[in-house]
Amino acid sequence: MFIPGCEPEFKEAIHRMRTPIFKLALVPVLLSTLIACSAGQDGNNTTAEPVKSAEPTREAAGPGVAAGEIRHYENIVISDWMDEDTVVVSKENDKLGKMSLEELADSLPKSLYFYHLDTKEFELIKEQENVFLGDAVLSSDHKHLLYSEFSLGDPVYYVMDLGSKKTFSITGDDIAGAMSARWADDDTVIGPAYSGGAFTANTSGKIAAVEGLSGEGLIVVRQIKDKIYYTSNSGETLQTFDLNTKEKATLKIERVGSVIPSPGGDQLLVLQYKDSAQALLLTDTDGGNQKIIVEGAELGGISWSPDQRRIAYSMSADGDGTASTALYVYDLESVKSVKVADGTGNLTTSWSPSGKQLAYTEWSGDQSSSSVVQLKD
Repeated sequence: MFIPGCEPEFKEAIHRMRTPIFKLALVPVLLSTLIACSAGQDGNNTTAEPVKSAEPTREAAGPGVAAGEIRHYENIVISDWMDEDTVVVSKENDKLGKMSLEELADSLPKSLYFYHLDTKEFELIKEQENVFLGDAVLSSDHKHLLYSEFSLGDPVYYVMDLGSKKTFSITGDDIAGAMSARWADDDTVIGPAYSGGAFTANTSGKIAAVEGLSGEGLIVVRQIKDKIYYTSNSGETLQTFDLNTKEKATLKIERVGSVIPSPGGDQLLVLQYKDSAQALLLTDTDGGNQKIIVEGAELGGISWSPDQRRIAYSMSADGDGTASTALYVYDLESVKSVKVADGTGNLTTSWSPSGKQLAYTEWSGDQSSSSVVQLKD
């Protein structure tokens, strides 16, 4: 199955297509795919002892960026950074025993941790029997954590107060659950609802449907300031909804698979389908000043550096995401891309707060591992 970069929007499209028969047929494939996307599909022996790359990729792009040392961490999934020495990870938890469901009886639950890169120590965030916890992303003020819980079926999204460790699930009568969830700001999570339309959930636990979008089958849902950017399952043209005026508008961007807002909220990265290929488009928030960053058979792992100067992405040459995949960094100042690592399978990426380190996780089909590459000007 084709799920580039494990982007939630592609999972949502699959959810929309499911019928009972289709869903049953997809169980074996979806199970392995979603485990890897949500919490990493690892081996039985978990170790986070870093192993230096024997021959790290080093390519300079004039005044742009160069790759330095790469450290590998087996059987963990890095999803975010707390600080320069601490990452958020999901890994197997052998203290809880194996999963009780027959279909998952050979698997261990996955729990969330802070992993301290300097001391090589794990600090437990959340553990729970019989579930895989993953997709953990911090709010920008680092006070709350958005994460997913998955066993069989669709994932359920939760928000945790890191101070009190109290959590709440993003479910309710008005939305029938979250298809996916993303941070809109420090206090608000947004995403498409199973009941149709979009939802918002604030960190105090208030969950509500977005008035003006209810009933529409949405796939991509992202918020930038006072506007929601979305696509529906009836078409892949990017649209906007103004939360203040309640007005809708259509941007001249079609065949949209994913939208990644810039940290400053003044630009967008849009993953587009281009016949048998894909393109990564950079544009202003109104759809103006469009520029194609890269085109390739399959793109994924897209993320902005915190200073909005660089863009990480992975590209597969053959289009199936299983071979010839490489990780690149595009520098907006030098207007050049540099290959920083080779890998296999789908990649996801996350930047350290300084932008000097880039974590990437690769799923090769039967396991996940993470690496951290040092970047230099």
